[in-house]
Amino acid sequence: MIRLPFFGKNGGSPSKYVAGNLFAEGIEDNLFTEKFKGLRAMVEQKADLLQMKVLGVTSSIAGEGKTLTCAWLGKGLASTGRKKVLMVDVDVRKADLTHGVGAKRSPGLTDYLVGGNPPPQFFQATEVPNLYLVAAGVEVASPADLLAGERFKTFLKEVRTRFDMILLDTPPVLPVADTVTIRDLVDGFVVLYRAGFTPYTMFRQALEDLGEKHVLGAVLNGVEGPSDSYYQKYYGSYYLEKSKRAAAAAPPDLQGSQNT
Repeated sequence: MIRLPFFGKNGGSPSKYVAGNLFAEGIEDNLFTEKFKGLRAMVEQKADLLQMKVLGVTSSIAGEGKTLTCAWLGKGLASTGRKKVLMVDVDVRKADLTHGVGAKRSPGLTDYLVGGNPPPQFFQATEVPNLYLVAAGVEVASPADLLAGERFKTFLKEVRTRFDMILLDTPPVLPVADTVTIRDLVDGFVVLYRAGFTPYTMFRQALEDLGEKHVLGAVLNGVEGPSDSYYQKYYGSYYLEKSKRAAAAAPPDLQGSQNT
């Protein structure tokens, strides 16, 4: 299991992402970015070892940080230059990933699933080189039924041939059936658990619904960040000062909030 302490206050209401700001969230916090690099390294290592290409990023309930994690994991995997990465906004009810990277909903996934042909701009380039997006698409009445159909299977077969890694930002497991519907089409899931926000019984129920054989790992979110004294003791004063200087030097347009 992958268990990483990300940062944010225990409990509290879920953050709302402003359009186009997902890649700026937490950018001023050097320790935050280093933790995501660690997640990227572990996911990449496991995916390569187990020959996984299609990974779902999900959670038990809404507000646990799955969309932010999907965006930053995609950014990390693409930024090494070793992989061409596609993110797919499967959470079509909310389309937070689509809005969070500043893209339009359509053309997108549901436009294709209802019978349309993907236009040239179907795979949208993001601001990160080698990182692409399939947006959520038009709103539909029953996303789970579309995801259970043959066109979604065909879609995944097609993108497997075009990209080195595909990340699906899927809906939370417990409120709707969408994610469980596609669990056998996905190579593995990364499951978010937000400490102090989500009852542990719900997290366990989500794992059971997915089937633990489908879970690549879990990410622990919402743990309080260490104090300066803690960080200096275990990581050294040099890295503490370097982290502070990096944060202070970050351009204003790259500085976002610290919520996860």
